[in-house]
Amino acid sequence: MLRPTEAFLVVIDVQERLLPHIHQHGEMVQSIRRLIRGCKIVEVPIFATEQYTKGLGPTCRPVLETLEGVERMEKLTFSCWQHDPFREAVAATGRRQALLCGIESHVCVFQTALEMNDDGFEVFIVGDAVSSRFPRNIELAMMRFQQEGIRLTSVETAVFEMLTRCATEPFRAWSKILKEA
Repeated sequence: MLRPTEAFLVVIDVQERLLPHIHQHGEMVQSIRRLIRGCKIVEVPIFATEQYTKGLGPTCRPVLETLEGVERMEKLTFSCWQHDPFREAVAATGRRQALLCGIESHVCVFQTALEMNDDGFEVFIVGDAVSSRFPRNIELAMMRFQQEGIRLTSVETAVFEMLTRCATEPFRAWSKILKEA
């Protein structure tokens, strides 16, 4: 189970210039925004990356607004785990459950997941909060994640798992977000 004391969220490369080419990008962005809000409710640390900002632009405005207060890290490696400032920031949390979302499923999300998994992290791919340019690449990435022992989840499953209880203030805040969707 995901535990809010062990988990952290990584929002990978949801950038302006790439986004229009991403399959069902509108739905993915909404899922990512709900996931960020849910993680804030359960006080899970959030990291955000941008791949080659000069070429792909900054994080898209709707996600950027939801990430308020979260530092974005520019990287030139596909895998976040290859970027030393990211590795250091994650290590500083002491947490071992990585929730990954963003783009592209079969490139940056994929390489990050495999490397973190190899380093002993319990990695969860938030399936409704990742995408790629082509649906087949998403499908193949999901198959490979499962072959590699990486867990698949959804936004709602992940947040409810970390909440664990109803009739609490965090649950009421999450329920309000779900009603807005």
